[in-house]
Amino acid sequence: MKNKQLDKPTQEYLNGLRQDIVFSETLCGHTLQFHTTWGLFSPKNVDEGSRLLLDHLEVNKDDNTLDLGCGYGPLGLTLAKLAPEGNSVLVDKDFVAVEYSKKNAELNQINNTSIFLSNGFNQVGDTKFDLIVSNLPAKTGKELYYLYFYDALARLNPGGRFYVVTISGLRKFVARAFDEVFGNYKKVKQGKTYTVAMARIE
Repeated sequence: MKNKQLDKPTQEYLNGLRQDIVFSETLCGHTLQFHTTWGLFSPKNVDEGSRLLLDHLEVNKDDNTLDLGCGYGPLGLTLAKLAPEGNSVLVDKDFVAVEYSKKNAELNQINNTSIFLSNGFNQVGDTKFDLIVSNLPAKTGKELYYLYFYDALARLNPGGRFYVVTISGLRKFVARAFDEVFGNYKKVKQGKTYTVAMARIE
C-alpha cells in the first residue's frame, strides 16, 4: 500500500505540534519558565490543583522535599526555590516527564535537585524527607493511593508533612485514609474543584 503524502499545511501543523510548548508562570513569588510537550499533564499551563497546593504549603528554607509524580516539574522546582538550603527530589514513572523536569531545572538554573525515574517510591531508597507533595491522579485505584501513603509514612522525618491535592470528590476518602495511615488529617483548603490535605508525622 502506498504511503499517503501529507499536504504542506498538515505537515507544518504536525511539525508545530512536535515543538516544545513554552510558557512562564509565577509560583509562590518565583517566575519560572517551563518547556512541556503534548502527552504530559496540563502541558499549556500549571493546573489549578498544583497552584492551590503551592499557595497553601508550609515550607522551611532547609526542608528536604519530594515531589511524587512530578510531571514537567512545577511543584518540585518551586519547592527547590522555596527551600534553597535543602534538596528537592522529583520523581515520575514517565521518562518524558523526567526529561522535561531536568530540562526545566537547568533552564531555570535550579541546582538543588535530584530528578529521576521512579514508579512511586521504588527508586527513592531509604532517603528521609521533611516534606512530600503530590498532585494525585484522579483515575487511579485506591490500592495505589494506599501504597503512596504508607511509603510516604516510612520516608518522613519526625515533624514531616505530606501534602496532597486531589479532586474534591476524593476528599472524604483521603480524610479516612490519612487518619488510618498517619493518625491525623487536616483539610488545608477546599476549592471548587480541588482539595488540599495534609498529614503530619508527630
